[in-house]
Amino acid sequence: MILETLDLMHDKITRVVPEVMPAATVPILLLMCFLFLIWNYEETSSIPGPSFCMGIGPLISHGRFLWMGMGNACNYYNKLYGEFVRVWISGEETFIISKSSSVFHVMKHGKYISRFGSKLGLQCIGMHENGIIFNNNPALWKEIRPFFTKALSGPGLVSMIAICVESTKVHLDRLDDVTAGLENINVLNFMRQITLDTSNKLFLGIPLDENALVLKIQNYFDAWQALLLKPDIFFKISWLYKKYEKSAKDLKDAIEILIEQKRQRLSTAEKLKEPMDFASQLIFAQSRGDMTGDNVNQCVLEMMIAAPDTLSVTLFFMLVLIAEHPEVEEEMMKEIEAVIGDRDIQSSDMPNLKVVENFIYESMRYQPVVDLVMRKALQDDVIDGYLVKKGTNIILNIGRMHKLDFFPKPNEFSLKNFEKKVPSRYFQPFGFGPRSCVGKFIAMVMMKAILVTFLQRHRVQTTKGRGLNNIQKINDLSMHPKERQPLLEMFFMPRNTDKHQDD
Repeated sequence: MILETLDLMHDKITRVVPEVMPAATVPILLLMCFLFLIWNYEETSSIPGPSFCMGIGPLISHGRFLWMGMGNACNYYNKLYGEFVRVWISGEETFIISKSSSVFHVMKHGKYISRFGSKLGLQCIGMHENGIIFNNNPALWKEIRPFFTKALSGPGLVSMIAICVESTKVHLDRLDDVTAGLENINVLNFMRQITLDTSNKLFLGIPLDENALVLKIQNYFDAWQALLLKPDIFFKISWLYKKYEKSAKDLKDAIEILIEQKRQRLSTAEKLKEPMDFASQLIFAQSRGDMTGDNVNQCVLEMMIAAPDTLSVTLFFMLVLIAEHPEVEEEMMKEIEAVIGDRDIQSSDMPNLKVVENFIYESMRYQPVVDLVMRKALQDDVIDGYLVKKGTNIILNIGRMHKLDFFPKPNEFSLKNFEKKVPSRYFQPFGFGPRSCVGKFIAMVMMKAILVTFLQRHRVQTTKGRGLNNIQKINDLSMHPKERQPLLEMFFMPRNTDKHQDD
């Protein structure tokens, strides 16, 4: 009887299951599809870019930035998807823009005055809510910026010309001492020493070891570049970031020592120098309670490293381009001789050096040192028909933009690209608007003064039959002083000699 009963139950179950399963499967499948759509809602965006794909897209796009580097990754996505692209960095929606109208819109409006970057990375290098370069606190940034604006304009702008001329001459005169026992020197470090010396004389005024500080600055920038977009998990593993943390600390400690020496000088000075330099202004602001000590240190650090980073590398690439285009050097020299002659460059000469100015602009357009601008939207907005939500990261790919529109020879190095006046919306090497480069005017003065002084004394040449085909490899180039036999691609010769160098 028991066995018969079990057989009857088994028979009922086998008949019921096929009837119940279809009815239960349908709502389960519908629920799973609904959850999938919610999870994958980002797919509905009208902005071109990689697929969200259940969160895999954001992981791949951030990984691509870490693997390829920011510049290469931005160019990759713009080339693949167009001039307005959506990606993700650290899970945050990020737009990469190289369209001139969109770039112009972002730079112009105050709702984009904040930057973005890894908070832990910026804390490691001292830039989180300190200084001016990557200070993401708009209120604090607005309080700090006037100190930089005052130091980089007015009397400082005029004084910088003579300082640049003097520093360039002094360093060129020391070439033989620098290369004693060597066959060449590092051109990039040489330019960094000149720009560091000029910055120190105008903004700090404390004797320093140029070689040691230039090395610390270079290591600091390596750390900055490495940590800027790292995910938070990177900072959970100490051995991964400790070397970068040490590099940042080494420079911060060195700057702090120099600032302390400056404090001692100010406290013992019988009479303060007028106008007060940048460091003095900040030190007195701290004594009034207007700034913290950490912020003072970071502001001085950023003022001291700005020129040895971007400006020195820009000048280096200019020398490379001169070496590759001797006809451009000849054209500039004709203008320099007609406007200045044998004397030193002066402020009144600046507007008359049109060829030199066009060469500087074309160098920055063709071989940009700063080709990306990072911003964050502080309010909802619409850019060229695309909705931009508050908190969205923005990367302006101005390096690519400079080779897309307007210029007659966008992919070539040619002074013809600046024969006609270029509208600001198509060429923004320093940016514009409320968060444009605060040092853009003094940077042009420094580049003209250093370049003209250099060209008045030296020619830049390449060895016969060997061009500088890959100017990205900046550490592979060297400068040879005076009559030294060239071993690498670029060397300098004094202009007062007719002797030609052989291969």
